[in-house]
Amino acid sequence: MTYSVPKLPYDYDALEPYIDETTMRLHHDRHHQTYVDNLNLALEKYPEAQTWSLTALLARLDELPDAVLLAIRNNGGGHANHSLFWKSLTPGGSELSAELDGQLAAAFGSLEAFKAEFTAAAKGVFGSGWAWLVKDEDGQLAVTSTANQDSPLMLDQVPLLGLDVWEHAYYLKYQNRRPDYIAAFWQIVDWQQVEKRLKANSSLL
Repeated sequence: MTYSVPKLPYDYDALEPYIDETTMRLHHDRHHQTYVDNLNLALEKYPEAQTWSLTALLARLDELPDAVLLAIRNNGGGHANHSLFWKSLTPGGSELSAELDGQLAAAFGSLEAFKAEFTAAAKGVFGSGWAWLVKDEDGQLAVTSTANQDSPLMLDQVPLLGLDVWEHAYYLKYQNRRPDYIAAFWQIVDWQQVEKRLKANSSLL
């Protein structure tokens, strides 16, 4: 299997003013492309895994030889995380259904309580990483974070919503103001995608 960068489901400038066009072009066309190129290169050295799906590849890291483990972990995680991230965003955001609102309220107390917990997780990532809403290994909704390009798929969790807090995701527009970037993120979340993943019990990668 040879992986490729998925096309954005909107124009590069469609998320303005929350995420700028230049950042989107660099983030999607260069950063994500680099993860894909390096993942494909690593898989050339271990063809046995070329038939595995991306989800299986990240869930079965313990089966990989040391020679390719780190490259597949970092670059496979980067590919999975970004593929989910692009689809988690939509111009102007989408409406939150009553059903999903109720599920978030049941798990966290309210939608606002969920947002506060997720925001705290995103702010609390030291260095580079991601904040996540996941369906955990016990089938419960939970907020978590991962370092670097680690994915919840590596932990037997289903990623439902992820926010990239690597500096390359926001520094051109927000500089060191990560909290402003996180606040802007809530204006462009595609809640319909979150609900689809939850109902499918899958990241839908």
